[in-house]
Amino acid sequence: MQPSNEGNSSEIAVIGMAGKFPGANSVDAFWEVLRSGQETVARITREEWAKEAGFHPAFLDRPDAVFARPRIEGADLFDAAFFGYTPREAQILDPQQRLFLECSWEALENAGYDSERFAGSIGVAAGVSQSSYLINYLQWDREINQDMGTLKIGLGNMNDAMATRVAYKLNLRGAAYAVQSFCSTSLVAVHLACQSLLN
Repeated sequence: MQPSNEGNSSEIAVIGMAGKFPGANSVDAFWEVLRSGQETVARITREEWAKEAGFHPAFLDRPDAVFARPRIEGADLFDAAFFGYTPREAQILDPQQRLFLECSWEALENAGYDSERFAGSIGVAAGVSQSSYLINYLQWDREINQDMGTLKIGLGNMNDAMATRVAYKLNLRGAAYAVQSFCSTSLVAVHLACQSLLN
């Protein structure tokens, strides 16, 4: 008879996943992009860059401007009302954080959980790199600055608010903390999340 390791297990099951990537709006589609070796960075014209990339026109004349981008399809289709935001609040929210909120919801759905009905503890460990959205777009828009003010704009683009924002918006009752360790941020976040589950 084998002794039971119940309660002492260090095994963790991944039961739900979500992600949006250039050229792939799901984890399964991303796997196919990787398998096929598909290039997902597209060259765009100067005019397309000005219209789509959200950069102030003054940045188009910079000598370091590169007219190519890894585009995430549907990144502009954030459902503000679904997540309890006004359209203007959603506009000042860092696009990375909008995508993370959507993917967090999709990961819960994929795992079969409804955060409003689940009585247990669900936590968030997350990190994000600094976006250029604030400095290249929002700070140049006088109307947005007058309507929303610098405090709200700053909070909508603060990296350290991402994990707690998701926990609040999705009614998650576990630990929520920001992780910043440069290139190792995602690995450290996964490690800390695993430690949280094991402890």
